[in-house]
Amino acid sequence: MPHTAFHNATRIAGGPLAAIALAVKAAFAADPAAAILVFDDATGKVVDLDLRGSDAEIAARYAPRSDDTTPAVDETPRGRGRPKLGVVAREVTLLPRHWDWLALQSGGASQTLRRLVDDARKSDGGRSQTRAAQERAYAFIATMAGDREGFEEASRALFAGDGERFAEHSRSWPADIRAYARELLAGFALPEPKL
Repeated sequence: MPHTAFHNATRIAGGPLAAIALAVKAAFAADPAAAILVFDDATGKVVDLDLRGSDAEIAARYAPRSDDTTPAVDETPRGRGRPKLGVVAREVTLLPRHWDWLALQSGGASQTLRRLVDDARKSDGGRSQTRAAQERAYAFIATMAGDREGFEEASRALFAGDGERFAEHSRSWPADIRAYARELLAGFALPEPKL
C-alpha cells in the first residue's frame, strides 16, 4: 500500500512504506527537529513509523507481506467441506424480522447477503467511491491545511462535490498539498487552480 511523506508542506517521498520509512529516517538524520508526517494513500490519515534499528531492520519491518502462504504444490490431503474461497467471516447484527426474511430465501443467509451487497454495489453509481475519496482527501487536508486560509470553504466545497470552488479556496495552499489532495480525490472532478 503506497504512502506519502511530507516535511512541513513539501512532499519528500511517495511509494511503498519500507521506502518511505527509510526516506523519513534519512530526513530526520539530516534535521532531527524536522516536522515530518507520513500519510496512508488509502485513507489520507497520518501513520506513525517505528524508525528504530538499522536500515535493513526498518526495511524488513515495513516490507510488504504476502497473504499467499500456500505452498506452490499443496500435497496435503483435502478434508471435508467446501474449499477455501477467500470468504471472510465477520459478525452481522440484524433484527429478528431480518433473520426471518433471510431464512425464507433460497441459498441461505450468507448467499442472500452477498447477492444484496453485490446488487447495492452495482446500483451505487460510484457514490461510495466518491464519498471515500472525499473522506480520504478531507483527512489529509484537515491535518495539513486545517489552519490555512480557505480551509472551511474548501471543505464545504469538497463534500458538495464542487471541484471549482475547492480549487478556488485552496489556491493559497502550498503546491504539494494541493497536488496530493487532488491525487487522493482520484475520480473526483478537481481542476487545476488558475493562477
